[in-house]
Amino acid sequence: MALYEHIFLARQDLSQAQVDALAATATEIVEQNEGKVTKTETWGLKSLAYKIDRNRKAHFVLLNIEAPGSVVEELERQTRINEDVIRYMTIRVDEHEDGPSVMMRKNERDRKRRSDRGDD
Repeated sequence: MALYEHIFLARQDLSQAQVDALAATATEIVEQNEGKVTKTETWGLKSLAYKIDRNRKAHFVLLNIEAPGSVVEELERQTRINEDVIRYMTIRVDEHEDGPSVMMRKNERDRKRRSDRGDD
């Protein structure tokens, strides 16, 4: 089966529970169509480079998917219909990254730097 990374941006006014529900819905769509979500990461609320549909920020979510192309088509179709998702992107990859993604490692590194500065 093919490997994909699916990232979507949810509206800034959603709660974290609603964003988690969107990720669960995406996972459900993949699993109903005989695919598998191997990892789900919520990167949190981040600022956007420019406004998208009057949103200056968005909740970022990453899903690592192992499924045939037809499953990705259905996932993208459902995502396109959802009004809470302002952008999405699916990329086929050769292999999934082990451990946390680059964005999660960046968050940990930033937290460590902030705590180091506080100790001065």
